[in-house]
Parts: sequence; structure tokens; C-alpha cells
Amino acid sequence: MMAGTSDIILTRMMALHPKIIDLTLDRVWRLLDALGNPQRDLPPVVHVAGTNGKGSTIAMLRAGLEGAGKRCHVYTSPHLVRFHERIRLAGDLIDETALSAVLDECEAANGGAPITYFEITTVAAILAMARTPADFTLLEVGLGGRLDATNVLEKPAATVITPVSMDHEQYLGDTLAKIAGEKAGIIKRGVPCIVSRQQPDATDVIEAQAMRLGAPLLAQGQHWHAARERDRLVYQDERGLLDLPPPNLPGAHQIDNAGAALAVLRLLGMGDTAAEAAVTFAQWPARMQRLATGPLAERAPRVELWLDGGHNPAAGQALATHLSGLPERPTHLICGMLNTKDARGFLRPLAPLARSLTAVAIPGETNTLPADETARLAAETGHDACVAESVAAALDAISARDPRARVLICGSLYLAGHVLRTEG
Repeated sequence: MMAGTSDIILTRMMALHPKIIDLTLDRVWRLLDALGNPQRDLPPVVHVAGTNGKGSTIAMLRAGLEGAGKRCHVYTSPHLVRFHERIRLAGDLIDETALSAVLDECEAANGGAPITYFEITTVAAILAMARTPADFTLLEVGLGGRLDATNVLEKPAATVITPVSMDHEQYLGDTLAKIAGEKAGIIKRGVPCIVSRQQPDATDVIEAQAMRLGAPLLAQGQHWHAARERDRLVYQDERGLLDLPPPNLPGAHQIDNAGAALAVLRLLGMGDTAAEAAVTFAQWPARMQRLATGPLAERAPRVELWLDGGHNPAAGQALATHLSGLPERPTHLICGMLNTKDARGFLRPLAPLARSLTAVAIPGETNTLPADETARLAAETGHDACVAESVAAALDAISARDPRARVLICGSLYLAGHVLRTEG
């Protein structure tokens, strides 16, 4: 193997295509074919699409399957700190030697032809997973579904569509129906599809696609139900009722995500042990993650510090719902966003709950929204907004005037990754 570290190879891969996103499957099929079509050798796959909740649902699925003694491959994106986070092989993060080897092999097989970074790294993940024994593969769609690089499976064990909302309109379409059509592109002929609670326009599109392909649809509210009752999670489907602890991942929206994971586990024949493990042991960083240790927490020891990577209107509403249910405490936001996101839509539901919003630019991101622009948009949606040079500076200013505040760092997974990598 010629190359040194995976970081060097990944940097070279960034230059293989002029666009970061270019939705088509032609380049992926070409490279997979050159590598002997490793996608055909994956352990049974659960393929998950949706706008919000994909990662949390996969985290609970993984916890449930591993709780039942199964070994799982997992592919998710983006990573927060290191690329290795994207690929788990039989439960463990891929190590540096294995990652460098599959990246190098894919680069050689590609022969310098145009291919996006996400496409070639997805193929590398598939290659690594196909060569490692496991019981299941959990595969998260990167963007959309129909033309996503992960959509190369003839017959997965199941597909899942978590809630669909407006996001990535420049790539997926400017209506909910168009976006749902892209997500529904992962549905396969005859393969069961678990569907979370959807808005009517999305439901109509998903149901039509499933009917066209003869794919059994297991929809929330029709075929399975999940609700929080007396601080318990109650799940019910045609097989009976489960009375479980509430999800350990915080947020009211995690009830629906847990329900989707439980529906998949039941479909796969997993029992009560898997169900309880799913809601008890799931881990998913930067989704209402409490930062109780580290440099930032030490700067403001009396502040209750949280981190979340949500970045679209549905995520803003979910955060607002969660914050409104927490014990009363003055809440302040530190927010950085990408210029490709609907900042107003994300910020609007949070305005009634926040005493202030401090805007920051996301370090190292060319597509960051400038801090003053984030502050301007925040002010338009009702926030008392100002700017700071960094997350640390913002936290210092907030804690100086409100030392027992609740502070939520939010607006982007890229900002969350920066915090976890350098300050969290």
C-alpha cells in the first residue's frame, strides 16, 4: 500500500470531483463493479432515509441488536471529530490500518475518474463491511435516497423512512412531496418499509411508491404506535404491547424514533431483550448532549451546557419542544449555521424560549453563515441577538451576566463537531 494515513488519502479524494454533491448513481455503480460488487456480500441491511431522526433511529437499532447479541456494521454521516466515526465493523469503529487500506484500494480502482468524496468513501465503507463477518448492516442515507450513494442494494432486509420535512431543497426539490419522493426512492420491491409519522403530502407519496413496488408498509399510527405514558414508553403493534423505559436519548421526538427502531427489531424477529436495550443503551453524540466536562464546561462551571447539531426547521421545533419541558432556567443560545440552511425556519420556534442568541461563524467551514448574518436573521425571528468571535467567547459573556444559565450550542453538526474536537 503506497499511502500513509487515511487523512492524506481523504484529502486527495476531495479533489476527484469539482462538486461536493452531484446526485447520480453512475459513478458509484462503475466503482462497485470495478471492485467486484461488494454490496452483494453485505450482511442483511436495514436502509434508513428521512430528514430528521435517521441517526438516532440507527443508534437505537444498533443498541437493540447488540443487546440481543448480534454484531452490527453501521455506516452514518457526517462524522463529528474523525472520519472513522462513519464506519463501524461488527460493532467497533474502523481502525486506521483498515480504513487506509480500503480507501487506497478504492482510489486505485477508481483510476482518477471523477467521483464525489461521499460516493467514493461510501464505496470504501461497503467494501470494508462486505469483508467483515457480522449479523446485520445499518446503512444511513447521506442525502435524499433515490440517487444517494447508499442506494445500491437489490433487496435489503428492511427500509425505514423517518420524518420527512423541508431541507436540502436545492438538491431534492422545493415541495414536501418532491422531497418525500426522493426519500421513498429507497423502497424496494417486496421489501417491508417502516414509516414514521409523516405530514399528509409525504404520506401520499410514500404510500404510492410502496404500492407500486408491492412493498409492505408498516406505518406509525396504523400498524404500530409509540407514546410516552407515565414516564414509560408504550409501544404497540399487531404482536402485542411493550412497556419500556423512556429513551435515554433526550427529546420528545425520540419517542417516534424509538418506535421506528422497535418496529424494525420486531420485524427482524428480535425479542424483549433487544427492545429494552434499544431504548436504554443507545448513544448518539451532539443530539441534546450534555457537556459536563471539558474545557468549555470548566470555563463556566455553574452553567448547564448542552450541544445539538440540528439545523433545519423541524429540528428547531423539536429543540423548542424539548427545552420547554426542562426545569425552568434562563436559556441562552450560541448558534452557528451553514449558508445552505433555512436559518429563519430553524431559529423561529426557539425565539420564545431564549433570553439571548449569540451568533458565531463555524471555524474552518467555507459555507458558514457569517456571524453578523446569523445575528441579523435571528433578530428578524424575535431573538435578542449579538455576535462573538468564538464559542468560548460567547460562553464567557453569557456566564458573566447569567452565571446559572442554561446554554445550548446549536445550529449545525459542523459546529458541534468543532466543539467536540477542540473545546468540548
